[in-house]
Amino acid sequence: MEKLDNRDRSILALTGFGHFMAHVNMLVFPAILIPLSSSLNMKVADVLGLSFWMYLLFGITAFPWGLAADRWGARNLLLLFYLGAGICSFAAAFSIDSPMSLSLALTGLGLFSGIYHPAGLGLISKEIKRISLGMGYNGMCGNFGLAVAPLLAGTINWLWGPQAVYIFLGAINLCGIGFIMMGKNHEKTGQIKQEVAENSGQITAFLILLIAMMLGGIAYRGASVILPAYIELKTPVVFDWLNFQFNGELSKNLVATSTTSFIYMIGIIGQFIGGRLAEKIDLRIGYLVFHSITVPAVLFMSMTMNLPLIMLALVYNFFLLGMQPIENTLVSRYTPPKFRHSAYGLKFVLTFGVGAFAVKAVEYISVQYSVESVFVVLSVVSLMLVGTIILLIIKTGKT
Repeated sequence: MEKLDNRDRSILALTGFGHFMAHVNMLVFPAILIPLSSSLNMKVADVLGLSFWMYLLFGITAFPWGLAADRWGARNLLLLFYLGAGICSFAAAFSIDSPMSLSLALTGLGLFSGIYHPAGLGLISKEIKRISLGMGYNGMCGNFGLAVAPLLAGTINWLWGPQAVYIFLGAINLCGIGFIMMGKNHEKTGQIKQEVAENSGQITAFLILLIAMMLGGIAYRGASVILPAYIELKTPVVFDWLNFQFNGELSKNLVATSTTSFIYMIGIIGQFIGGRLAEKIDLRIGYLVFHSITVPAVLFMSMTMNLPLIMLALVYNFFLLGMQPIENTLVSRYTPPKFRHSAYGLKFVLTFGVGAFAVKAVEYISVQYSVESVFVVLSVVSLMLVGTIILLIIKTGKT
């Protein structure tokens, strides 16, 4: 296979940092959910509700941001991403004691962070020769953001409190501006690889894929917003053992966020394997197998505690996150290259926009039933997703 050249690697460095920051921006909030609950004197479910508009705008703005990227270029949109996200992070830091102002600042953070996926993935799909491998490496960077965010937020909160978390977040977002300004413009307007164009534009397949991705977004967001708090609540034996090793100097939140980081870090391996497999197997079969394994894993997460829960969470996130290079390559297969940014934008409207309603669902299920019931519902969502992928395979036939 053709190797990635210097230009490919430079593009992946540019998009990789953006993917890292997009997920860090979204995942620091769940990591400090319980500390915020204590400082604001609010129930955990009510504090979780403050993030609803952040997650909603992170998703539903993806399509208009994709249209903008198709028109004005990915690089310009990524500059706006870092500037807007940085300002809103500082706004969150200085409104940390006001629920309404904090919710407004988080909403802005979600709005600007929504730029990355349509801009970054569209750039990879149009400009990188080995799309699946590029998506895999880019996914690893995003997954590293998932892994770092809980640990970073938990550590900073432990040392200096929630306000410091968002001050630091604002600073590293603004660093992205310098990262882009020092680089080159890697977009070649009008360049469409013929081998990709010949395989693109199967509308029915793309519509079915959109349904699958929407269900996947619900599963992903539902699990990600509750996992740190769930780990904190359901692993008392793990905490007691670790706290004993460190002479009682640890907090439950720090242990839970560090554990969550480790769980997401394993997902990086899933991203790499998913990207490699996408070049060798039928994409649809790989997509089906990865999602099928998540169904029993998330179901049994509702029934376990301590180390068994952590092991199941590792399996769940390995396959839920590992399928993303496969999924993103399927998007490039079923859409015309000239609308690629918009296609990824539409994907993330459904995965992150509709998926944002999982925040409200988690809040409702936790209050009305139990936090364990959240994972039972997520298993049903994943089962529906598997059925949708089977429909995709039937409709598209042999490839």
